[in-house]
Amino acid sequence: MTVILSRLGEFNVNDEPTGELWLEPEQAAVASGWELRPEGFCRGDICVPVPLNKAEILIADGKVNLSAFWNHMGMPAATSIDGDVWALGEGAESRAVELQSLDAPDFTLPDLAGVQHSLSDYHGKKILLATWASW
Repeated sequence: MTVILSRLGEFNVNDEPTGELWLEPEQAAVASGWELRPEGFCRGDICVPVPLNKAEILIADGKVNLSAFWNHMGMPAATSIDGDVWALGEGAESRAVELQSLDAPDFTLPDLAGVQHSLSDYHGKKILLATWASW
């Protein structure tokens, strides 16, 4: 069992840890948002062709090497020492666009009484977000 952490959530997949993340195309699409199509790897209307010189590295035996694709796209990926947990990050360019938009992602946290509050509950109102980290 392998755990994949991505911007889409946490996913458990049946994969033998090999140092690379070989998945069924359907599993790769659910975990990453990138779907294998005849024209290449696609997310919505955006498609990235599979280079001929990398076809065997990215696709083999009906499986997709999601870690190699992530590397090909220049996006950060990290794995645990045992290879049973993978974190797939977003590239610097997409993070920069999100930061420039000044739109905070929606999230939900409890107050001291345990009542859940979502940022979207306060849409259109001014909000002060105070954060703290011990590191």
